[in-house]
Amino acid sequence: MDSGPSGAHGHAWLGAPVDARPLFAAEHEALLATLRGAAPADWHREAVPGWTVRDLAAHVLGDYYGRLGRDRDRHEGGPRPAPGETLEAFIHRANQEWVDAWARVSPAALVDTLDLVGRQVTRFFEAADPAAASLGVSWAGVDPAPMWLDCAREFTEFWTHRQQVRHAVGLGSDLAPGPLAVVLDTFLRALPHTLRDTEAPVGTQVEVRVGGPAGGTWTVTAERDRWSLARPPAGRPAAAVEWDPDTAWRLCTRGIDPATALGRTRTHGERRLAEAVCRVVSVVY
Repeated sequence: MDSGPSGAHGHAWLGAPVDARPLFAAEHEALLATLRGAAPADWHREAVPGWTVRDLAAHVLGDYYGRLGRDRDRHEGGPRPAPGETLEAFIHRANQEWVDAWARVSPAALVDTLDLVGRQVTRFFEAADPAAASLGVSWAGVDPAPMWLDCAREFTEFWTHRQQVRHAVGLGSDLAPGPLAVVLDTFLRALPHTLRDTEAPVGTQVEVRVGGPAGGTWTVTAERDRWSLARPPAGRPAAAVEWDPDTAWRLCTRGIDPATALGRTRTHGERRLAEAVCRVVSVVY
């Protein structure tokens, strides 16, 4: 998907808005189907470092409840950052506390609760105003963020966690092009923030290409005070990188590290710019 000049609330540099709202219902059902198809032993398999499939499912449920409580119900309870605690450290601590609290709940009861609460989350996002101000997206460097980006970010998290469950139970990535196109387009909104400390003359452009039916081309341009996805391509880019879809999403979620990604990347032009792009992160890390 090509990013063009657009945006709301002064966020044109993020590129054209992404609309993930219609995808939540199908994604929710796909997660439930994966979990219900898991064998008893699968629930104890590691899905991400330090977390089993059961832990990861409990984490998704925590995300569901957090979204409803905070944004739908305006509930002000819950954990708060400790003095001096970074955002990343607070999020990781709160996530672990939630997972630990749900350790007493059986997989069957956990899936039933995910089904109930996830349907409410789907309805919340389907009704969201994409132009409204919402939660910040730290990896894109914007706070508050437009709701379209917050919504798309949340969709990518659910999609990524489902892939992690699939891998844990012996299934490959689900690279269906419709959802994956939205995932990739959202992840690559991290490019301006990724390049924020990379110096280049104004007007310098870097191109990212992802192959396959879900892929596309994203062009990020050096402006006076930031890099931007708002400008259309103008001539030959100073650097270009080419990824296959699996490399792209794994890199953005730190499923592989930048050095590994570089080994899978076709690069053209200035090497330092290509290396900087390969430091992209589209999750709290």
